[in-house]
Formats: sequence, C-alpha cells, structure tokens
Amino acid sequence: LRDNRIELVRASWHELSISVSDVSLSDEGQYTCSLFTMPVKTSKAFLTVLGVPEKPQITGFTSPVMEGERMQLTCKTSGSKPAADIRWFKNDKEVKDVKYLKEEDENRKTFTVSSTLDFLADRNDDGAVVSCRVDHESLNSTPQIAMQVLEIHYTPLVKIISSNSWPEEGQSIVLTCESKGKPMPEPVLWTKDGGELPDPERMVVNGRVLSISFLNKTDNGTYRCEAKNPIGRNSTEYVLIVHDVFNTLLPTTVIPSLTTATVPTTVALTTSTTTSATAISTRDPNGFAGQTGPDHALIGGIVAVVVFVTLCSIILLGRYLARHKGTYLTNEAKGAEDAPDADTAIINAEGSQVNAEEKKEYFI
Repeated sequence: LRDNRIELVRASWHELSISVSDVSLSDEGQYTCSLFTMPVKTSKAFLTVLGVPEKPQITGFTSPVMEGERMQLTCKTSGSKPAADIRWFKNDKEVKDVKYLKEEDENRKTFTVSSTLDFLADRNDDGAVVSCRVDHESLNSTPQIAMQVLEIHYTPLVKIISSNSWPEEGQSIVLTCESKGKPMPEPVLWTKDGGELPDPERMVVNGRVLSISFLNKTDNGTYRCEAKNPIGRNSTEYVLIVHDVFNTLLPTTVIPSLTTATVPTTVALTTSTTTSATAISTRDPNGFAGQTGPDHALIGGIVAVVVFVTLCSIILLGRYLARHKGTYLTNEAKGAEDAPDADTAIINAEGSQVNAEEKKEYFI
C-alpha cells in the first residue's frame, strides 16, 4: 500500500497491523495480509466505510403564516451510507403522517434523504417547535436535529366574563372582555343593543372592562364586545337580565287570643285562633324607592281568619238557642194539659183555681 494515510503499526512473525487516517468512502474494500513463509500464508478482511449524514435543514417555512394556510416543511440530509432515517416532532410529540424520499448520490455510494411534513396552520400551533431528527448508525446514538419555531397569525378570539351570575336591582356588575389574537388586538369596543352605551355615568369602560353600577330594569339588553387586528375582527355577546330584589319571609308566628260570646243562659262559648304573621323584607340599600309595598297576601289571610271565626261563633250560638227552646205553662193551665177534651180541661182548670183559693191563708 502506497498511501501516506496508511501507516504500519506493528510487524512481527505473528502479527501485522496498519492504521488508516482520514478515512473516506474510497477506503472501503477488501484488504489482504500475506505472511511470506513456506508456504505463504494469507488473510483477508473487508473494510466497510459508513457515510455520515450531513446536518439536516428545514425548508419551505415563511413567516408569518396565516391561520388556515397549508404548510409544507421539508427536511433534507445528504451523504448518508446506508440511507439515514428522518423523523418529525411537534413540541416533542412525534408526527407520523409524513412523506419519505430516498435518492442515490452521484458517487453511487451515499444517499440523499428527504421528508415532507404537510399540515394546515392553526392558531394552536403558534409558538410550537417543529423539529426534524436524523438517526444513523454512524452518529453513535446522538442524532442530528434541525428545529423551526412556527409563527401563526390569526383573528382575535373574544370571550366575556361576568362578575355577577344573578344581578339584582341596585347591585353592580363588571363585564370583562378577554381577547386573544396575533398580532395583539386593538382596544375593544363595547356596545349595547347595537348602539352606544346609553348611560356613560353609570356605565364606565376601562380598557377591556365594562362596569355598571346601580343596576335597574333599563339596563336589560345585549352587550357586545368587539376586538380586531390586522388579520380580521371578532365579537361576542352577553345578555344582561336584571332581577327583582329577592324577599325573604320569616316563619309564621301564631299568637293565640281569647274571644268569648255570652248568651242569656250564661253559657260561654270560647274560640281562639287569630293568626298574626310577621314578615321582614330584605332590600338592597342601593335600590330605588317605591319598589316594595304592603303584602296583600298576608292581609287577605288575616281577613279570612277573622271572617271564619265570626261565622263559627254565630253558628254555635244559633245551635245552642235552638236546643234550649221549650213550652212554658201558666198556673191557670196547669192540670189541663192531660184532659181528654176541652170541657174537662176547663173543669180541671177551675178546680185547680178552687183548690188554690181553698189553700189561701189569712194572717191577722
């Protein structure tokens, strides 16, 4: 061998060693070692040279990419022998649906390998890291990697968050308009029922926040928050319903009272049940005057109880009088009630009078 890269390391009757520096693909082939003895002894070995793949490159990316556009990223590496393997990752998660292409180089010994990743740009991919990894046995388990950070532009995404899920009259509410887009959206626009906010004194806008104080029924309606950027605009709505102040009734308290009705026979009839109900109304101190009034249901209940008690008293009194109704006889009629006819009754009555006269006593 006549090559300055080849050096004899050891030579003896039992061993012959050489070293090859700066190995290239041309060094691949069969090497023969001969020991000139009687007879001559020879030994052969085949040297395989691996082609180390070049550092991969990602092409096809243009920044920025609009949401919904189709992206085709190609990862390519050359000089591998045997052909290298290419794998795609998005945020450390492997992407399987890719195209793979292998071509033989002009030296007919190494290969150029390429892989294409095809997908639609989505707002969730903004800021994602796409990497192309080349694996080959010559890299000693240390793959070569190329990376690309995606930049996706998209229209704003808008959402309204309310501070009060059950707004009542006199209370306050804060509506926050959250908008996300790329580029960042401009300051948001608040409207009510398709027009400007009707009461700027109570409806205050501070950036993305709308604050409404001292709520009343006129605040009911649809509130819209609109955000825009150079890509487009978007909006969302919130329907505000202001509820009446919630009244809380305490449990009914029964206060007994005594009512006595007296008849000529000195019989007393006693009934009781006068219902008294106490109600406490809880009202927002910021509410408007004139919103509350007398509880008509409570007044009607008391009147009904009073009428019922009066009717019961009248009915019981009437039944008592009817039960004690009778016939009262005079002295003159005593003894005539058992007579068989009118003449006998007169005689009996006169006899009773005679007997009565005979029984008269005189005192001097």
